[in-house]
Amino acid sequence: MCLLIGMTGVGKTMLLKRLQNYTSKGSFTDAEDNPPTIPTVGTNLMNVTIGRKTEVTIRELGGAMAPIWSSYFSDCSVLIFMIDASCPTQISASCIQLLNTLTSDKMQKVNVLILLNKVDLPLSMPLGELRYLLRLEDVVSTAPQPITVLEISAKDGQGLSEVIKWLSVNCKAGS
Repeated sequence: MCLLIGMTGVGKTMLLKRLQNYTSKGSFTDAEDNPPTIPTVGTNLMNVTIGRKTEVTIRELGGAMAPIWSSYFSDCSVLIFMIDASCPTQISASCIQLLNTLTSDKMQKVNVLILLNKVDLPLSMPLGELRYLLRLEDVVSTAPQPITVLEISAKDGQGLSEVIKWLSVNCKAGS
């Protein structure tokens, strides 16, 4: 099970829908592949086929569920944590949630992908500043689990092929 978490409005549902479209079409090229989304209340559960044999179950937890995210950690084999690069007011809350998640006993051996989403927007923070505010280099170097950081735009598809590659490397068949 891949767990997808992040604050409200960071683009988790859009990512899920884009990954599902990729599964059916094999690319992220069509702009009309951006389906409308609404904030997730509760959870979304979706199977995504990667390659020919690997099917990954991704469970998205709504941002409002942050107080109970930890109750889902025991079923998690990999984690995707999404951060909105265009929302400076959420950065500190995202950082706190990320650190709480990474320090959980149940997450110590889970491979982690941190996605800095919405890098395509004009209001997006400069990535160097965002990485500095989140102290990402320190987090990655001191965390016991392997962490990968990618800059993406779930809306226009930028970086999503790297997400697929990460999932194919870090998820075993039937995860």
